[in-house]
Amino acid sequence: MSHEYVLKPFAPEIRLNIDYPRELNEQQLAAVTAPPGPALVIAGAGSGKTRTLTYRVAYLLEQGIPADRILLLTFTNKAAAEMMRRVADLLGHELHALWGGTFHSIGARVLRLHAETLGYQKDFTILDRDDAKDLIKACLADAKIDQKDKHFPKPDVLNEIFSLAANTHQTVAELVDGRFSYFAQFAEEIADQQQRYHARKRATNGMDFDDLLALWLKLLTDHPDIREHYQRRFQFILVDEYQDTNKLQGDLIDLLAARHHNVTVVGDDAQSIYAWRGANFANILDFPKRYPGAKVFKIETNYRSTPEILNVANAAIAANVNQFAKALTPARKSGLKPALVQCHDAGQQAQFIAQRALELREEGSSLNDICVLYRSHFHALELQLELTRRQIPFSITSGLRFFEQAHIKDATAYLKFVANPKDEVSFKRLVQLIPGIGGKGAEKLFNSFTAKMAESGLKMETEPKIAVALQTCVKAVPKKAAVAWTQFVATVAQLEAPETRRQAAKMLRLVMDAGYDDYLKETYDNYERRLDEIQQLAEFAFQFGSVEEFLTQLALLTNVEAEEDPTDDTEKIKLSTIHQAKGLEFAVVFVIMLCDGLFPSARSTESNDGEEEERRLFYVSITRAKNELYLCYPNMRGGFGASGVDTYQSPSRFLSEIPKGLLNEWNLR
Repeated sequence: MSHEYVLKPFAPEIRLNIDYPRELNEQQLAAVTAPPGPALVIAGAGSGKTRTLTYRVAYLLEQGIPADRILLLTFTNKAAAEMMRRVADLLGHELHALWGGTFHSIGARVLRLHAETLGYQKDFTILDRDDAKDLIKACLADAKIDQKDKHFPKPDVLNEIFSLAANTHQTVAELVDGRFSYFAQFAEEIADQQQRYHARKRATNGMDFDDLLALWLKLLTDHPDIREHYQRRFQFILVDEYQDTNKLQGDLIDLLAARHHNVTVVGDDAQSIYAWRGANFANILDFPKRYPGAKVFKIETNYRSTPEILNVANAAIAANVNQFAKALTPARKSGLKPALVQCHDAGQQAQFIAQRALELREEGSSLNDICVLYRSHFHALELQLELTRRQIPFSITSGLRFFEQAHIKDATAYLKFVANPKDEVSFKRLVQLIPGIGGKGAEKLFNSFTAKMAESGLKMETEPKIAVALQTCVKAVPKKAAVAWTQFVATVAQLEAPETRRQAAKMLRLVMDAGYDDYLKETYDNYERRLDEIQQLAEFAFQFGSVEEFLTQLALLTNVEAEEDPTDDTEKIKLSTIHQAKGLEFAVVFVIMLCDGLFPSARSTESNDGEEEERRLFYVSITRAKNELYLCYPNMRGGFGASGVDTYQSPSRFLSEIPKGLLNEWNLR
């Protein structure tokens, strides 16, 4: 069956009468009115990237390109909706013929039309992450792999391995050998599970999100007639946020553009910060090599930030070797010079930010215009505590709240249980971490344990007794959980020892040493981040005089966060990881914990590529600021390291790369 698409002669079907030279600056105009052919548009932060793409679509329509011959690809539904809305505003009406949307939505649209070619029915189900997890569980059951096995990767981890394999064009064996080397002994079994998972999806007429791209590429690769149809149809392809594309997405674009070569990709290599989730930096860096003769346009006029902030941003990214050289130039008038704030410790850093926020509020600024950015969740622990103490409202836009994360709740459950053996919730949470113990088993064990505790009549303050009571419950423990139960009892015995029980930090470190780090490894694909967060929580705990005080403060922080109401219009300071803040802007930005080993992270500095990505992350944090920027770091970290002694911290190496004259230095020590 032929999929030939008969081309109409070009005819100017739409006259918009847009005065492009008036609406756009010179750099934007050059990109928008570029002749046919491959084009790479390097759009710096705050330079009007979306505006450029929108006007490019309008310009193509005015040149007589039919709307259904244009493909516009974005990364998020929000970006797609915004782009389509802006195009509609320029046209004065909706343009339904334009193929515009996320990679996944366009993939789904194509696959609905050609599902039968791939052996699927057109009404295939699209599986969300939970659906995929359930299907993987069924595959594990079919293979008679015990899902409670202490060492085999859990369904969430398997799902992540399968997803990365699809998006990076790597085999399971390659991924296990590299990123998941701690599962090397299970490499063959994991590959077998991947095959079972693919077969089960096909049998149930289901596709997961990765299939929407992988099967789209397979469709084009394996079926020349369909490939030629779409290559002819999409005469002009425009791609947003090209620096975030992965290997699979890059290959899709290259294949679709292979006939006409009219592909315009827009992005900023300096804002490529998602390698950890599969983004392929080489896509944007090597575009001119893959498309000989490609025109490279640079849009460097920044409409967001003051000249002083842009000077710091340009200096911050200059040390990166792998980049398209550019310099953001300001469209705004001069403002305040950014501040480099040196603090004694994280507590003083938090006090400074809280006080400065109140001053800004008094000066007429809204708390909503203030944002604190950090490399990792745990960097903001002291700040959350300080804002809570001062009753300064704040919101966290970094995904799941720090203290609501499963691994944080697991680790603190040990402390809660030892501090209060009657804590049923913590007891059941802990014992259900043991392979072979479920909800009913946990209930039975808790009843047995409380009875033994009541019989003992010993006072916790004078004589440790929890481990003894747990040991007498061994008859109620399932046989396959017996070894793990013995380890659990031994851990609790160590935790309730008088010299340990008084120190929350020591207790948390003991939990990690007792095997919880192995549990993280087997359960979560991002176990290294979770391990770091528990270790940092232990360091945070050193400032508290007792375990009870530490747990009280955690409870207060957690409850404050839990009470947030999305409909609440109260002014709030924004707290966010830098990754979550990409694409946003704020009048005032504080970047905190700029210490070597924290930002850049210790792990990232093990390779040049890792360090360069961290520098790009630093650049992203700086370019979120419109009016005021504060770069903050503590000289000391309370309880840092195994000894629990205050330790000197080196300022981030990125700070030394900024000429001193560009920053006002504030020493708060």
